[in-house]
Amino acid sequence: MPTIRPITDLRNTNEISELCHSRQEPIFITKNGHGDLVIMSMPIYEKQVALLEVYQKLHEAEELEKSGVENIDGKEVFRMLKGKYGRKAV
Repeated sequence: MPTIRPITDLRNTNEISELCHSRQEPIFITKNGHGDLVIMSMPIYEKQVALLEVYQKLHEAEELEKSGVENIDGKEVFRMLKGKYGRKAV
């Protein structure tokens, strides 16, 4: 169940910070009974951003697949990368 707090609760920043960290989910802030803000801890924010990046990469891969771009086998990709960036004797 989402945590919903009135904007006046932002006066007690320590309580809101502790709530964000303990709940491990966004806190919804209302103003005059309507949604206004969303507050979350940095670790939760970073997790959300990482998840969005994964979804974006999946979307890009699906679009490439639909456009008919030729796929390269994963083993072939790693072989090419090792050839290009592999350790070289000094």
